[in-house]
Amino acid sequence: MNAKGGTLNDDFGIEGQLSFRDAGDGFIIIDIDNSHCSASIAMQGAHLMSWTPKGEKPVIWMSPAATFATGKSIRGGVPICWPWFGAHATQNTFPSHGFARTSQWQVTATDQLEDGCTRISFSMVDGNSQLWPLNTPVAVDMVIGHYLEIALTTENLEDESITLGSALHTYFTVSDASKITIRGLDGCDYLDTVGSITRKKQQGDITIAEEVDRIYFDQGQDIVIEDPVLGREIRIEKQGSHSTIVWNPWIDKTLRMGDFGSDDGYLDMVCVESANASEDIIELAAGDSHTLWVRYTLE
Repeated sequence: MNAKGGTLNDDFGIEGQLSFRDAGDGFIIIDIDNSHCSASIAMQGAHLMSWTPKGEKPVIWMSPAATFATGKSIRGGVPICWPWFGAHATQNTFPSHGFARTSQWQVTATDQLEDGCTRISFSMVDGNSQLWPLNTPVAVDMVIGHYLEIALTTENLEDESITLGSALHTYFTVSDASKITIRGLDGCDYLDTVGSITRKKQQGDITIAEEVDRIYFDQGQDIVIEDPVLGREIRIEKQGSHSTIVWNPWIDKTLRMGDFGSDDGYLDMVCVESANASEDIIELAAGDSHTLWVRYTLE
């Protein structure tokens, strides 16, 4: 049942294209299968878990050891970090990356577009007044087809400005993280957060041969993940974001985390996250809204 009293499939399902299912213990997953792709989304967190264009290998990576449980974050997919990124600025007991990714969301609309893509919209059912006692409605819109668009929109209905951090913590499937190249960040300043935090400047394209955890600044141009083994490129376009996080845990951290599915699971993925983080957090004036928008295409 949903908040309107009917079933989700009755109210929002699209015959032959979008359906809802219970994966167990009330954990609802949305399955999409249109002429362009297949995809899945968890209602918890409005968390896109997979996107696979027809005839291709998955573009979005999901750990084979991921758990699907109420109130628990999911390893992989596109977790939504909101209303802060990383550790909370003043409260070290608050959850890392906020609470959006473990909150319940509701579907507000679905639509089959003329080009065969599927549109689905979400809003957070309720926030967490103990962690965030502010009136800031948040919504997510997705267009899923031969491209993938995600828009995260926050309204500030408070009487004063607020400080807002966010990110789309996207895990991309790659053939071998040690063989890919990430283009589009050459010349950008970044914070290297592995070990002691240091500020550096990117020289050339990014390759990965060790743990990488970097926040790049003053960055709005397209980013491309080049995967010569799979013979493809993933293009990332974005708006409303001037910071990008590149992350791969590499060997030791993967072993400590324990939910990557195998000891070398880190080779199967790379995170390139469009964000408002660190020096790029948003001061959102009373009455204003902010949208973090991304489009992913496979080339």
